This record gives sequence, C-alpha cells and structure tokens, in this order.
Amino acid sequence: MPSEIRASHILLMYKGAMRSQASRTKDEARTAISEILEEIKEGADFGQMARQYSDCPSSEEEGDLGRFPKGAMVPEFEVAAFALEAGEVSAVVETPFGFHLIQRTE
Repeated sequence: MPSEIRASHILLMYKGAMRSQASRTKDEARTAISEILEEIKEGADFGQMARQYSDCPSSEEEGDLGRFPKGAMVPEFEVAAFALEAGEVSAVVETPFGFHLIQRTE
C-alpha cells in the first residue's frame, strides 16, 4: 500500500456540517452528490463536475488536492481514498465536512 497518493474530490456541504456555509439540508446534499456520481459513471468528466459543483476551494483546480500522506485527511476520507486504484472514483463518502466523491489520480 502506498504511503502517499494524489486525489481529487467533489465536496457537497450541508447546513450544520463542519466549516459549512451551505444552506442545503443533509438530505439535499446526499441526493445531489448521488446524482453527480451517476453523471460521472455515465461519462461526465470528474474535474469539470468538481469545478461546477464542489463546495471546496479545490474546485478551482478541478478538485485536485495534490499528493498527501496517510494521516493528512480525516479518517473516513483517507480510508476511502487509499482503497481506490488510480483513476477510480469512490462511492459517496461522508465526513464531518459533508459528502465527498473521491477520484484517486496517482
């Protein structure tokens, strides 16, 4: 298992999530991220979807979080990201910040 990977993500925050300014409810966020995942499965570009929908500042970089080692991310995110093969996209991952889709890029 690698000690460091590179990944991108799409984050949808909801009212009450950590550091969230979002007004959507948790259920609205869950529904929206599931719809985004379906679009990606049907061939939509992950980076473009991140640019369009992600609540994270990384959306400017098409969701790119750069390289990061184990221990740098919250546990739920880290476990999902490190389990992916390069190029693979995760199922919906819930963290204290909201709902994520993660694409391992390296």
